[in-house]
Amino acid sequence: LEDDISVFIANLHKRKTHFYLELLKSGAIPLRSGVERLLLSAREAGLRLAIATTTTPENVTYLLSSTLGKESIDWFEVIAAGDIVPAKKPAPDIYNWVLQQMNVKADACLAFEDSFNGVISSLAANLNTIVTVNEYTKDDDFRKASLVLDQFGEPNMPFSVMQGSAMGYDYVDIELLKLIHDKA
Repeated sequence: LEDDISVFIANLHKRKTHFYLELLKSGAIPLRSGVERLLLSAREAGLRLAIATTTTPENVTYLLSSTLGKESIDWFEVIAAGDIVPAKKPAPDIYNWVLQQMNVKADACLAFEDSFNGVISSLAANLNTIVTVNEYTKDDDFRKASLVLDQFGEPNMPFSVMQGSAMGYDYVDIELLKLIHDKA
């Protein structure tokens, strides 16, 4: 290891980002099931959208551009990424910053997460949270989330409910989101 561990970590993260961006450019990282449909539906319904992530801004814009087109970056009122706040998730700082920028209260919003630290962060910001797990987080403790799913699903490819009630729905759509929001 280098004498300064923080330099080593920063270089390692930069290298990881390089490989991630290369995978995105090649089309090897698709959006998860239901994401594009849900985003398009949310836009059509006039919902305000934001991204609150602790990954780099470059990762976010490359992901959006490579999967939804460059214009998708403008779909989001706020994209909060990287070191925009002092403490990363599980601290609530990134969510609180987004709420402040959008001038909205937490009870008017829903958060979508996929990790334990993300859920800790969103709940600490008082956000009602829906989780879609991934291979790395499928065994995490999401007991305090409103709903935990394996994916958002599609009309022809339903999700599996891992925790909570999907109230008879088999894929996430705007109506289900309204029900979850109103139930909170």
